Amino acid sequence: MTRAQNAVPIQRLEVSSYQIPTDGPESDATLAWDSTTLVLVAAHAGGATGIGYTYGGPSVATVVSSKLAGVVTGNDALSPAAAWAVMQRAVRNLGKSGVVAMAISAVDIALWDLHARLLELPLVCTLGAVHEATPIYGSGGFTSYDNATLADQLAGWVEAGIPRVKMKVGRDPDADPQRVQAARKAIGDAAALFVDANGAYTRKDALLWAQRFGEHGVRWFEEPVSSDDLAGLRLLRDRGPGGMDIAAGEYGYHLPYFEQMLDAGAVDCLQADVTRALGISGVLRVAALCDARTLELSLHCAPQISAQVGTAVWHLRHLEYFHDHVRIEQIAFDGVLEPQPGGVLRPDRDRPGLGLDVKHADLEQYRVS
Repeated sequence: MTRAQNAVPIQRLEVSSYQIPTDGPESDATLAWDSTTLVLVAAHAGGATGIGYTYGGPSVATVVSSKLAGVVTGNDALSPAAAWAVMQRAVRNLGKSGVVAMAISAVDIALWDLHARLLELPLVCTLGAVHEATPIYGSGGFTSYDNATLADQLAGWVEAGIPRVKMKVGRDPDADPQRVQAARKAIGDAAALFVDANGAYTRKDALLWAQRFGEHGVRWFEEPVSSDDLAGLRLLRDRGPGGMDIAAGEYGYHLPYFEQMLDAGAVDCLQADVTRALGISGVLRVAALCDARTLELSLHCAPQISAQVGTAVWHLRHLEYFHDHVRIEQIAFDGVLEPQPGGVLRPDRDRPGLGLDVKHADLEQYRVS
């Protein structure tokens, strides 16, 4: 340790939000969008600044400024888990899911980054990394894409050395056989092809489409039914094609959600999002639930944070390298990690904390609060 182990009080939190347009119309089976909002938190202590963020509306920033900043200020920046516990108690009357969980997540990530920067260490060292790098899969393949655009995007990831790719399905089922066939032709037989229905199907329809997707070598079917339908997910897991994993969990906001999904035997691989599931402190606890069951965890999006956290997840499967978040993080930060051979993100151990520096001037045009 390069600093004394005395407490370093958190001096203040700052929060801002930025609405960044997509590079074209985007949709999945159940939603369409043309922009994504980045909520950025800066935590200050001891002459250092840590950053954290989540992807949600300006209401997330309101929770940070009105509820969390006051209770976190004065806590020891060298003990992010203690500040995390304080935030859990502070939101009792607000409810913990959704907007509140995303606000806690952004602050917790900032505090972990601040903690590592105060120690002048990369975040992976303070988290206790067990892996050198985090495997990724390219994700996008929106239902708004024509087949040529879909094929180009997926093939581009494979050509970049990412051997796993995912596409959206379910908005127009009649078109999906040709879309999946075009995707398979574009990526070749060696690359893994995943599909994501975002909960669009009924149980019986999901079983039908699982069989059809399996004919094209699909081995990952994400949210074939609503992630709230644990019995439906279990049905798909039990009766789907051999070799096809059923995955869900990206909309989990606190530990009981994940515990219920695991107790139901609903998934072959659990998902968790560090910007939703109560931050780094929360996802490490979700990982412990997976460790207890020898079940793998896949991290959802926010690749510049998740790549760091993934190194500390024992039963790690991979990380979703999501098109929108990749674009936004390249706009917002210097020091972003790029895919390495074999389709991994390898944290830079020469940079403290997350290794990111905010490009304030580039972001300013998108500011909404």
